[in-house]
Amino acid sequence: MANNQGALTEAVYYILLSLVKSNHGYGIMQNVQQLSNGRITLAAGTLYGAINTLLDKGWIEALPEIKDSRKKEYVITATGTEVLKTEINRLEELLINGKNILGE
Repeated sequence: MANNQGALTEAVYYILLSLVKSNHGYGIMQNVQQLSNGRITLAAGTLYGAINTLLDKGWIEALPEIKDSRKKEYVITATGTEVLKTEINRLEELLINGKNILGE
């Protein structure tokens, strides 16, 4: 299932990483910005569009809502974790090949 998903966008990659532990939308935005050293700033529309896509694919799931809280939390699923691991392996291969060719 996860083996032929193709390359993830950086935003999706960092969203999945941000959901290894449950998190809400604003927390995801902050975490992505921190992990990418400020290179990636997710707008709310972009984030929630990606969240809906990831929910549809079954890569993340919404946690039951907490009473009296407006924050909806999400967490990565087993399928999402496999997708993330596949992407990390793909990125490692790219890095190794690049270093080998450049003689580093």
